[in-house]
Amino acid sequence: MHRGFLITAAILAALSVAMGAFAAHALKDLISERAIVTFETGVRYQFYHVFALFITAIIYQQLPAMVTKIAGWLFGFGILLFSGSLYLLAFMQATVKPGYDWIGAITPIGGTAFIAGWICLLIAATKIRHVSKRPE
Repeated sequence: MHRGFLITAAILAALSVAMGAFAAHALKDLISERAIVTFETGVRYQFYHVFALFITAIIYQQLPAMVTKIAGWLFGFGILLFSGSLYLLAFMQATVKPGYDWIGAITPIGGTAFIAGWICLLIAATKIRHVSKRPE
């Protein structure tokens, strides 16, 4: 499973960079400052949690426990809901579509997934036993 987390993290990292560049260069002239800030928040949290997914993959290699796997899934789910809802909200703000403010209610669900992922990662990290060889 750690290979899947690594691949997912690498893909999401590349997308983060691409979307950040898109926001910085293409969107600045097309949408409001408010929508840019919303979009950039999504990119920033996506990129933060790409690192969390990388860390999870490394820990999973050492401790292939269910709690580690759950942490990885929660980080992926959090990126989808948190960042995805912010991208969608920025798009709706940019197109001035009224009645789509409910999309912002999805964001805290993704944030909760991030928090739960970090807690699972903490639990997994406390279960890792470091085995060192002593010279005999």
